[in-house]
Amino acid sequence: MKKIIGSSGVLAIPFVANAQMINSEGVDIVVFNICATIFTVGLFMMFILVIIKRVMENRLKNKIVDKGIPENLASSILQTSPNENMNNNVKWFAILFGLGIALTIIYYTLPLGIHSLAIISFCLAASFLGYFYFLKRQ
Repeated sequence: MKKIIGSSGVLAIPFVANAQMINSEGVDIVVFNICATIFTVGLFMMFILVIIKRVMENRLKNKIVDKGIPENLASSILQTSPNENMNNNVKWFAILFGLGIALTIIYYTLPLGIHSLAIISFCLAASFLGYFYFLKRQ
């Protein structure tokens, strides 16, 4: 059943897809604005989530201290691993480094087009692959 649905979906793609670009000079400004807006909102949401996580962790630590939980249990709960912070920093370095390489390549391969999105995707994928190998070796 899954093969039938998958095959019919693959066969229907050429009838649905339109491979011609309306504007041959590059990506339409409306598409660029939409992508930039989605990216900005995503970064803003991630920032809010990190702030909420930090506030909740702080509240949990304060409640553990206030309740008077035994010291060995509290230290095991409150113990933070410096490895996690280092891995988080390396992850963000890999992401931003991949994005920087992608934007540099895009700058030298103007005009903007669908290939620009492909370059960003491949560079970010390569940076995540590098981060994966970093974690695997650690």
